[in-house]
Amino acid sequence: MATAKKTIKKEKKAYVAIEAPVFSMDGKKVGSIALPESIFGVSWRSDLVHQVTTAMQANLRQNRAHTKDRSEVSGGGKKPWKQKGTGQARHSSTRSPIWRHGGITFGPRNVRNYSEKINKKMRIGALLSVLSRKAKDGEIIFVDSFSFAEPKTSMAKGVLAGLAKSAGAEMLTTKKKNAALLALSSHDVNTIKSFHNFGSVMTEEMRSLNPVDVLSHKYLVIENPEAAFKMLATRAATK
Repeated sequence: MATAKKTIKKEKKAYVAIEAPVFSMDGKKVGSIALPESIFGVSWRSDLVHQVTTAMQANLRQNRAHTKDRSEVSGGGKKPWKQKGTGQARHSSTRSPIWRHGGITFGPRNVRNYSEKINKKMRIGALLSVLSRKAKDGEIIFVDSFSFAEPKTSMAKGVLAGLAKSAGAEMLTTKKKNAALLALSSHDVNTIKSFHNFGSVMTEEMRSLNPVDVLSHKYLVIENPEAAFKMLATRAATK
């Protein structure tokens, strides 16, 4: 009996809206911008994100623990007693691992390397997956530009309050740790210093954006979204 073949249609999940609002520093909506599907419509890859983030954290790991073996501890140059005739076990040095103040056997050494290799394709793939998930959850805020004539913490506090009210992101001001990551279009000293006193806010250039920092913070605030999209598209094209 011939059986009919069933075709299963896989529906593509809509991860983000077509457009997203763009706010000014004062928290006022100044327009909207279309979100590229190639950047904010990527499927969630938990396996890839986990592999890349754990590798990046391993690359930051510093090996400080170090113990000395029997050749590195001081003393032990003289044989404790002659080889035979004493009735005791033979020993060549008092710095043997079985002696007090002796060397350490199989202890931690600072020569161990914990770094892992991350391919460019994996790195950008994980970043796009994280950005798509953040956009789907409504945790990305777009700002046209940050402009500080001088470093001013009080002004930066007003900026966060305005964005929190307009974007409906209350945790932007109430969360005490890892509230927001500000992705700047360029290195602006005044902007960086203005937000430096906030323990819950971190600033980073858009070109250095990575999945670990994005996942470590509740909200991602992107400055100059048009330039940011071009930069991300360039990185994605080279993978």
